[in-house]
Amino acid sequence: MALVSSKGAEKTVAFHTLGCKLNFAESASIGTNVESHGFRRVDFSQQADVYVVNTCSVTNSADRKCRKVVRQALRKSPEAFVAVIGCYAQLRPGEISTIPGVDLVLGAGEKFNLPAYLSDISKRESGEIHSCQIETVDHFFPSCSTSERTRAFLKVQDGCDYTCSYCTIPMARGRSRSYGVKQTVAVARQLLDKEVREIVLTGVNIGDFGAGTEETFIDLLTTLDRIGAERIRISSIEPNLLTDDIIDFMSESNSFVPHFHIPLQSGSDKILKQMRRRYSSELYQSRVKKVKQAMPYSCIGVDVIVGFPGETDDDFSETVRQLNDADISYLHVFSYSERPGTEAVKMKQKIASDVRAERSKQLRILSINKRRAFYESCLGQVRTVLFETWDNGILEGFTDNYIRVEVEGKRSLSGKTQRVSLRSIIDGVMQGALAD
Repeated sequence: MALVSSKGAEKTVAFHTLGCKLNFAESASIGTNVESHGFRRVDFSQQADVYVVNTCSVTNSADRKCRKVVRQALRKSPEAFVAVIGCYAQLRPGEISTIPGVDLVLGAGEKFNLPAYLSDISKRESGEIHSCQIETVDHFFPSCSTSERTRAFLKVQDGCDYTCSYCTIPMARGRSRSYGVKQTVAVARQLLDKEVREIVLTGVNIGDFGAGTEETFIDLLTTLDRIGAERIRISSIEPNLLTDDIIDFMSESNSFVPHFHIPLQSGSDKILKQMRRRYSSELYQSRVKKVKQAMPYSCIGVDVIVGFPGETDDDFSETVRQLNDADISYLHVFSYSERPGTEAVKMKQKIASDVRAERSKQLRILSINKRRAFYESCLGQVRTVLFETWDNGILEGFTDNYIRVEVEGKRSLSGKTQRVSLRSIIDGVMQGALAD
């Protein structure tokens, strides 16, 4: 039964999600739970009785972004109840509770219990905090988000046992944990029942699936491969967890697509050690070479951090060299940002902001060149494209190996897969023609 306000209208809730695909998957599941308790979900741009802000903590702009979103909500509905959840809410609940207009702050252990806190949505004088020590958070909550029945992000793992010196995620999400293979596959089957065309596996450190159990990530992959999914994509995997078995399996898979996202962070072994990453540049290069040997036209994305404390010009040059030498397809470039509570904050030899910006600019130019070279290597091929949008006679979507494609075609093909001949590149987008 729908809940109604004092004026007799149905109560509404709106979500705004900051950060990663994992956050979007969790917002979708939490939203579904709230709806099951009588709320009607509306778009964040509309007036609502309750606004929920799901926050991120990866960069140092979490506070600014959170305040901005809260202001946006209250401009639309000044008397709305505002709840803040997510990583930033776990790390800095006291700070969030003082933001004008915030009524509720839920940490990692309580965000999935949001409906229990919405029986009374009257405004508070200050934010009410319900948090806990992250060490006590040990339950796994499955989550998934869908978009126009084409793609779904399926959370298969949460938390992280790694202790990278710059990262707050273990403090925000706790230890690595997951469902078992059988339970995870059951959730994936539910997505197929909804006619989802592509499932993207997401998590904090998904290669660590099954931590503390006898099940492993390859066990999950081989089982998912048998459920009849049209496409399954891995969002990101640590290079030290990308084993030969995983690569060999994916090269022969029925469902898994030839697309990898493998974070490097730095090409300097000195910096990797200071970051407390669990691999060397040599191991990283060996993983890229193994992938390309098994799947020559696979797409490989890379995360890189510039401006880490102590990163000299030589260290950065080594990163550029490593990236130039590697047969990769694109970069996600991040300027290092200080995060309270991390070991890196205490490190000396801070890099000036203008130097970080210049290094970031250089790598973004390199990314454009790498993507162009990858696209050019695939010209003339016929590949399967999942069309996601249609506008004025133009279909747009992505190939199995993550090439963005535009094709002239009928609107009825949106949300479907078709074989496409890759013909030319215009403004960074592959132009194609329907092959069948």
